[in-house]
Amino acid sequence: MLTLNTHYNHLCLKMLFPHITLNCRGQLISLEDPIIMGILNVTPDSFFDGGKYQKVTSILRQAEKMLIEGATIIDIGGMSSRPGAAIIDTAEELKRVIAPISAIHKEFPKAIISIDTIRSEVAKAAVEAGASIINDISAGKLDDELYQTVADLKVPYILMHMQGKPENMQKQPEYSDITLEVLDFFIKEVGKLRALGVKDIILDPGFGFGKTVVHNYQLLNKIPTFQILDLPILAGISRKSMIHKFLGITPKTALNGTTALNMVALQRGAKILRVHDVKEAVETVKLYLQLERNK
Repeated sequence: MLTLNTHYNHLCLKMLFPHITLNCRGQLISLEDPIIMGILNVTPDSFFDGGKYQKVTSILRQAEKMLIEGATIIDIGGMSSRPGAAIIDTAEELKRVIAPISAIHKEFPKAIISIDTIRSEVAKAAVEAGASIINDISAGKLDDELYQTVADLKVPYILMHMQGKPENMQKQPEYSDITLEVLDFFIKEVGKLRALGVKDIILDPGFGFGKTVVHNYQLLNKIPTFQILDLPILAGISRKSMIHKFLGITPKTALNGTTALNMVALQRGAKILRVHDVKEAVETVKLYLQLERNK
C-alpha cells in the first residue's frame, strides 16, 4: 500500500489545473459550481423509490419535475443495487431502461441523461437512445468490455468504489485504512481508463457500497484527499443507511439528514450531489455558494 505522501507528491501539481467541465456528447457541463444529479429508478425494488416510476408517463412527469427544480443530470437505473440485491439479466435491464431514456431524450432533448449500469451492452444501447454519461457501481469488474466501451463512446464515466457485490457487500466489510485503500483504487482505475483514452472521469467513493456506517463517515470527512486526482467528486448519500440506521429512522424520513450531510459533502469538495430530492439539494447548493462567497 502506498502512503498518502507518496500519492500526493506524485499528483499534487495537477491541482493547479482544476477540472471544471464535462463533455456530454457535445454539451458542456460546467462544474465551477456544484450540480445536482436526480435519481430516477425505473425498478420495482430500489430501497427508497422502487416501483414508483414504471410507466413512461410517470417517468416523464418525474423527469420534468427534476429538471424544473434544477437537476443538471437525470440518472436512470434499471437494476437495484441496494444491499442484498440480485443482478438481473441483460434483457430485463434493457427492457426497463431504453424506452424511458428514449422518451426523456425525445421530450427533453437538452436534458443530460446518465445510465446507471454495470454492463457494456446496456451502456451502448443507452447512449444510442440518448444517454450521455455512464454511471457504473462496479468499476468495470463485472464486465470486462465496459471500460473499452466507455472509451469508444467518448462519454463521461462515473467510477465508483465498491467492496464486493450488492448481494454480499454489506457482510462485514473491512479495511485497514479505508481512505488510502479507496484512493489507491481510484489511482489504479483512473490509470486504466486514461490508457484507453477516457477523458472525463468522475469519482464516487461509494457511500454504502461495502462500507459500515463508520466507514461512510470516515470517507465523507476525507473527501478532500481524493481531490489530489484533480477529478470531480460525486457524493451519493441520499436517504442511505449511514443516515437512517444511525438516526434510527427510515429512508422515507431521512430527507433532513440527507440535506445535512449533503452540505458537509459540498464543504469537503464534492461537485455533484446524487439525490432523490432535487429541490432540497438545489437549495443546499445555493446556501453553500452563499457561504463560500461571503467568507
